[in-house]
Amino acid sequence: MCGRYVAALDFDALVEEFEITRVPVERLSADYNVAPTKRVYLIAEEPKNDQLGRALEIARWGLIPAWSKDRSWASRTINARVETIAEKPSFRSAFASRRCLIPASGYYEWSGPQKQPYYIHAADGAPLAMAGLYEWWRDKSVDESDPGAWTLTCSIITTAASSELTQIHDRMPILVAPGDRAGWLATTRVGPAALAGLTAPVPLAAHPVSTEVNKVSNFGPGLIAGGAE
Repeated sequence: MCGRYVAALDFDALVEEFEITRVPVERLSADYNVAPTKRVYLIAEEPKNDQLGRALEIARWGLIPAWSKDRSWASRTINARVETIAEKPSFRSAFASRRCLIPASGYYEWSGPQKQPYYIHAADGAPLAMAGLYEWWRDKSVDESDPGAWTLTCSIITTAASSELTQIHDRMPILVAPGDRAGWLATTRVGPAALAGLTAPVPLAAHPVSTEVNKVSNFGPGLIAGGAE
């Protein structure tokens, strides 16, 4: 699974890297320990002036299905297993047409009986694009005119870990290489076709870090520094 990640990309560099055509008014602060239910960036395709553009949106991490009666689903749906997203009621609708990219500097995974945390990132230091799903959830306990009536939520899609990471954990996020991003986001493609287009590998590197990352209250840049195993 992917339960924590790092979102510390420079905003202007993020916009350039992902060819964003619409940005939110608000900007999120760098966070070196993004945890479930936190507010995060996602990137989705949208129409723009009779063409297609890419919108940078702010969402809550933990997808809440549109049919859910409350927010309790969020803590259970931070990850969507690629093996079951086409059938699972929580994800199948979003997989069909509401796919996104979740930008990250890297992510954390824990290994072994001692739960040693590792920081995993692109081998060349480039930003990562994690494959994701998004959903708008309507809170029917408040009036539709209330600013809190609608919440944008998201989930990270995971798959079996690549060979170089299996010694750390058996799962990892699906990472979308730059050349595959347009196809993944395309709303004209159904989910299975978009998934089949993810063919380019993203080489990764990993190193152990301090157990300080275990505490959500710690979210500074020192967390990604190398730590003793």
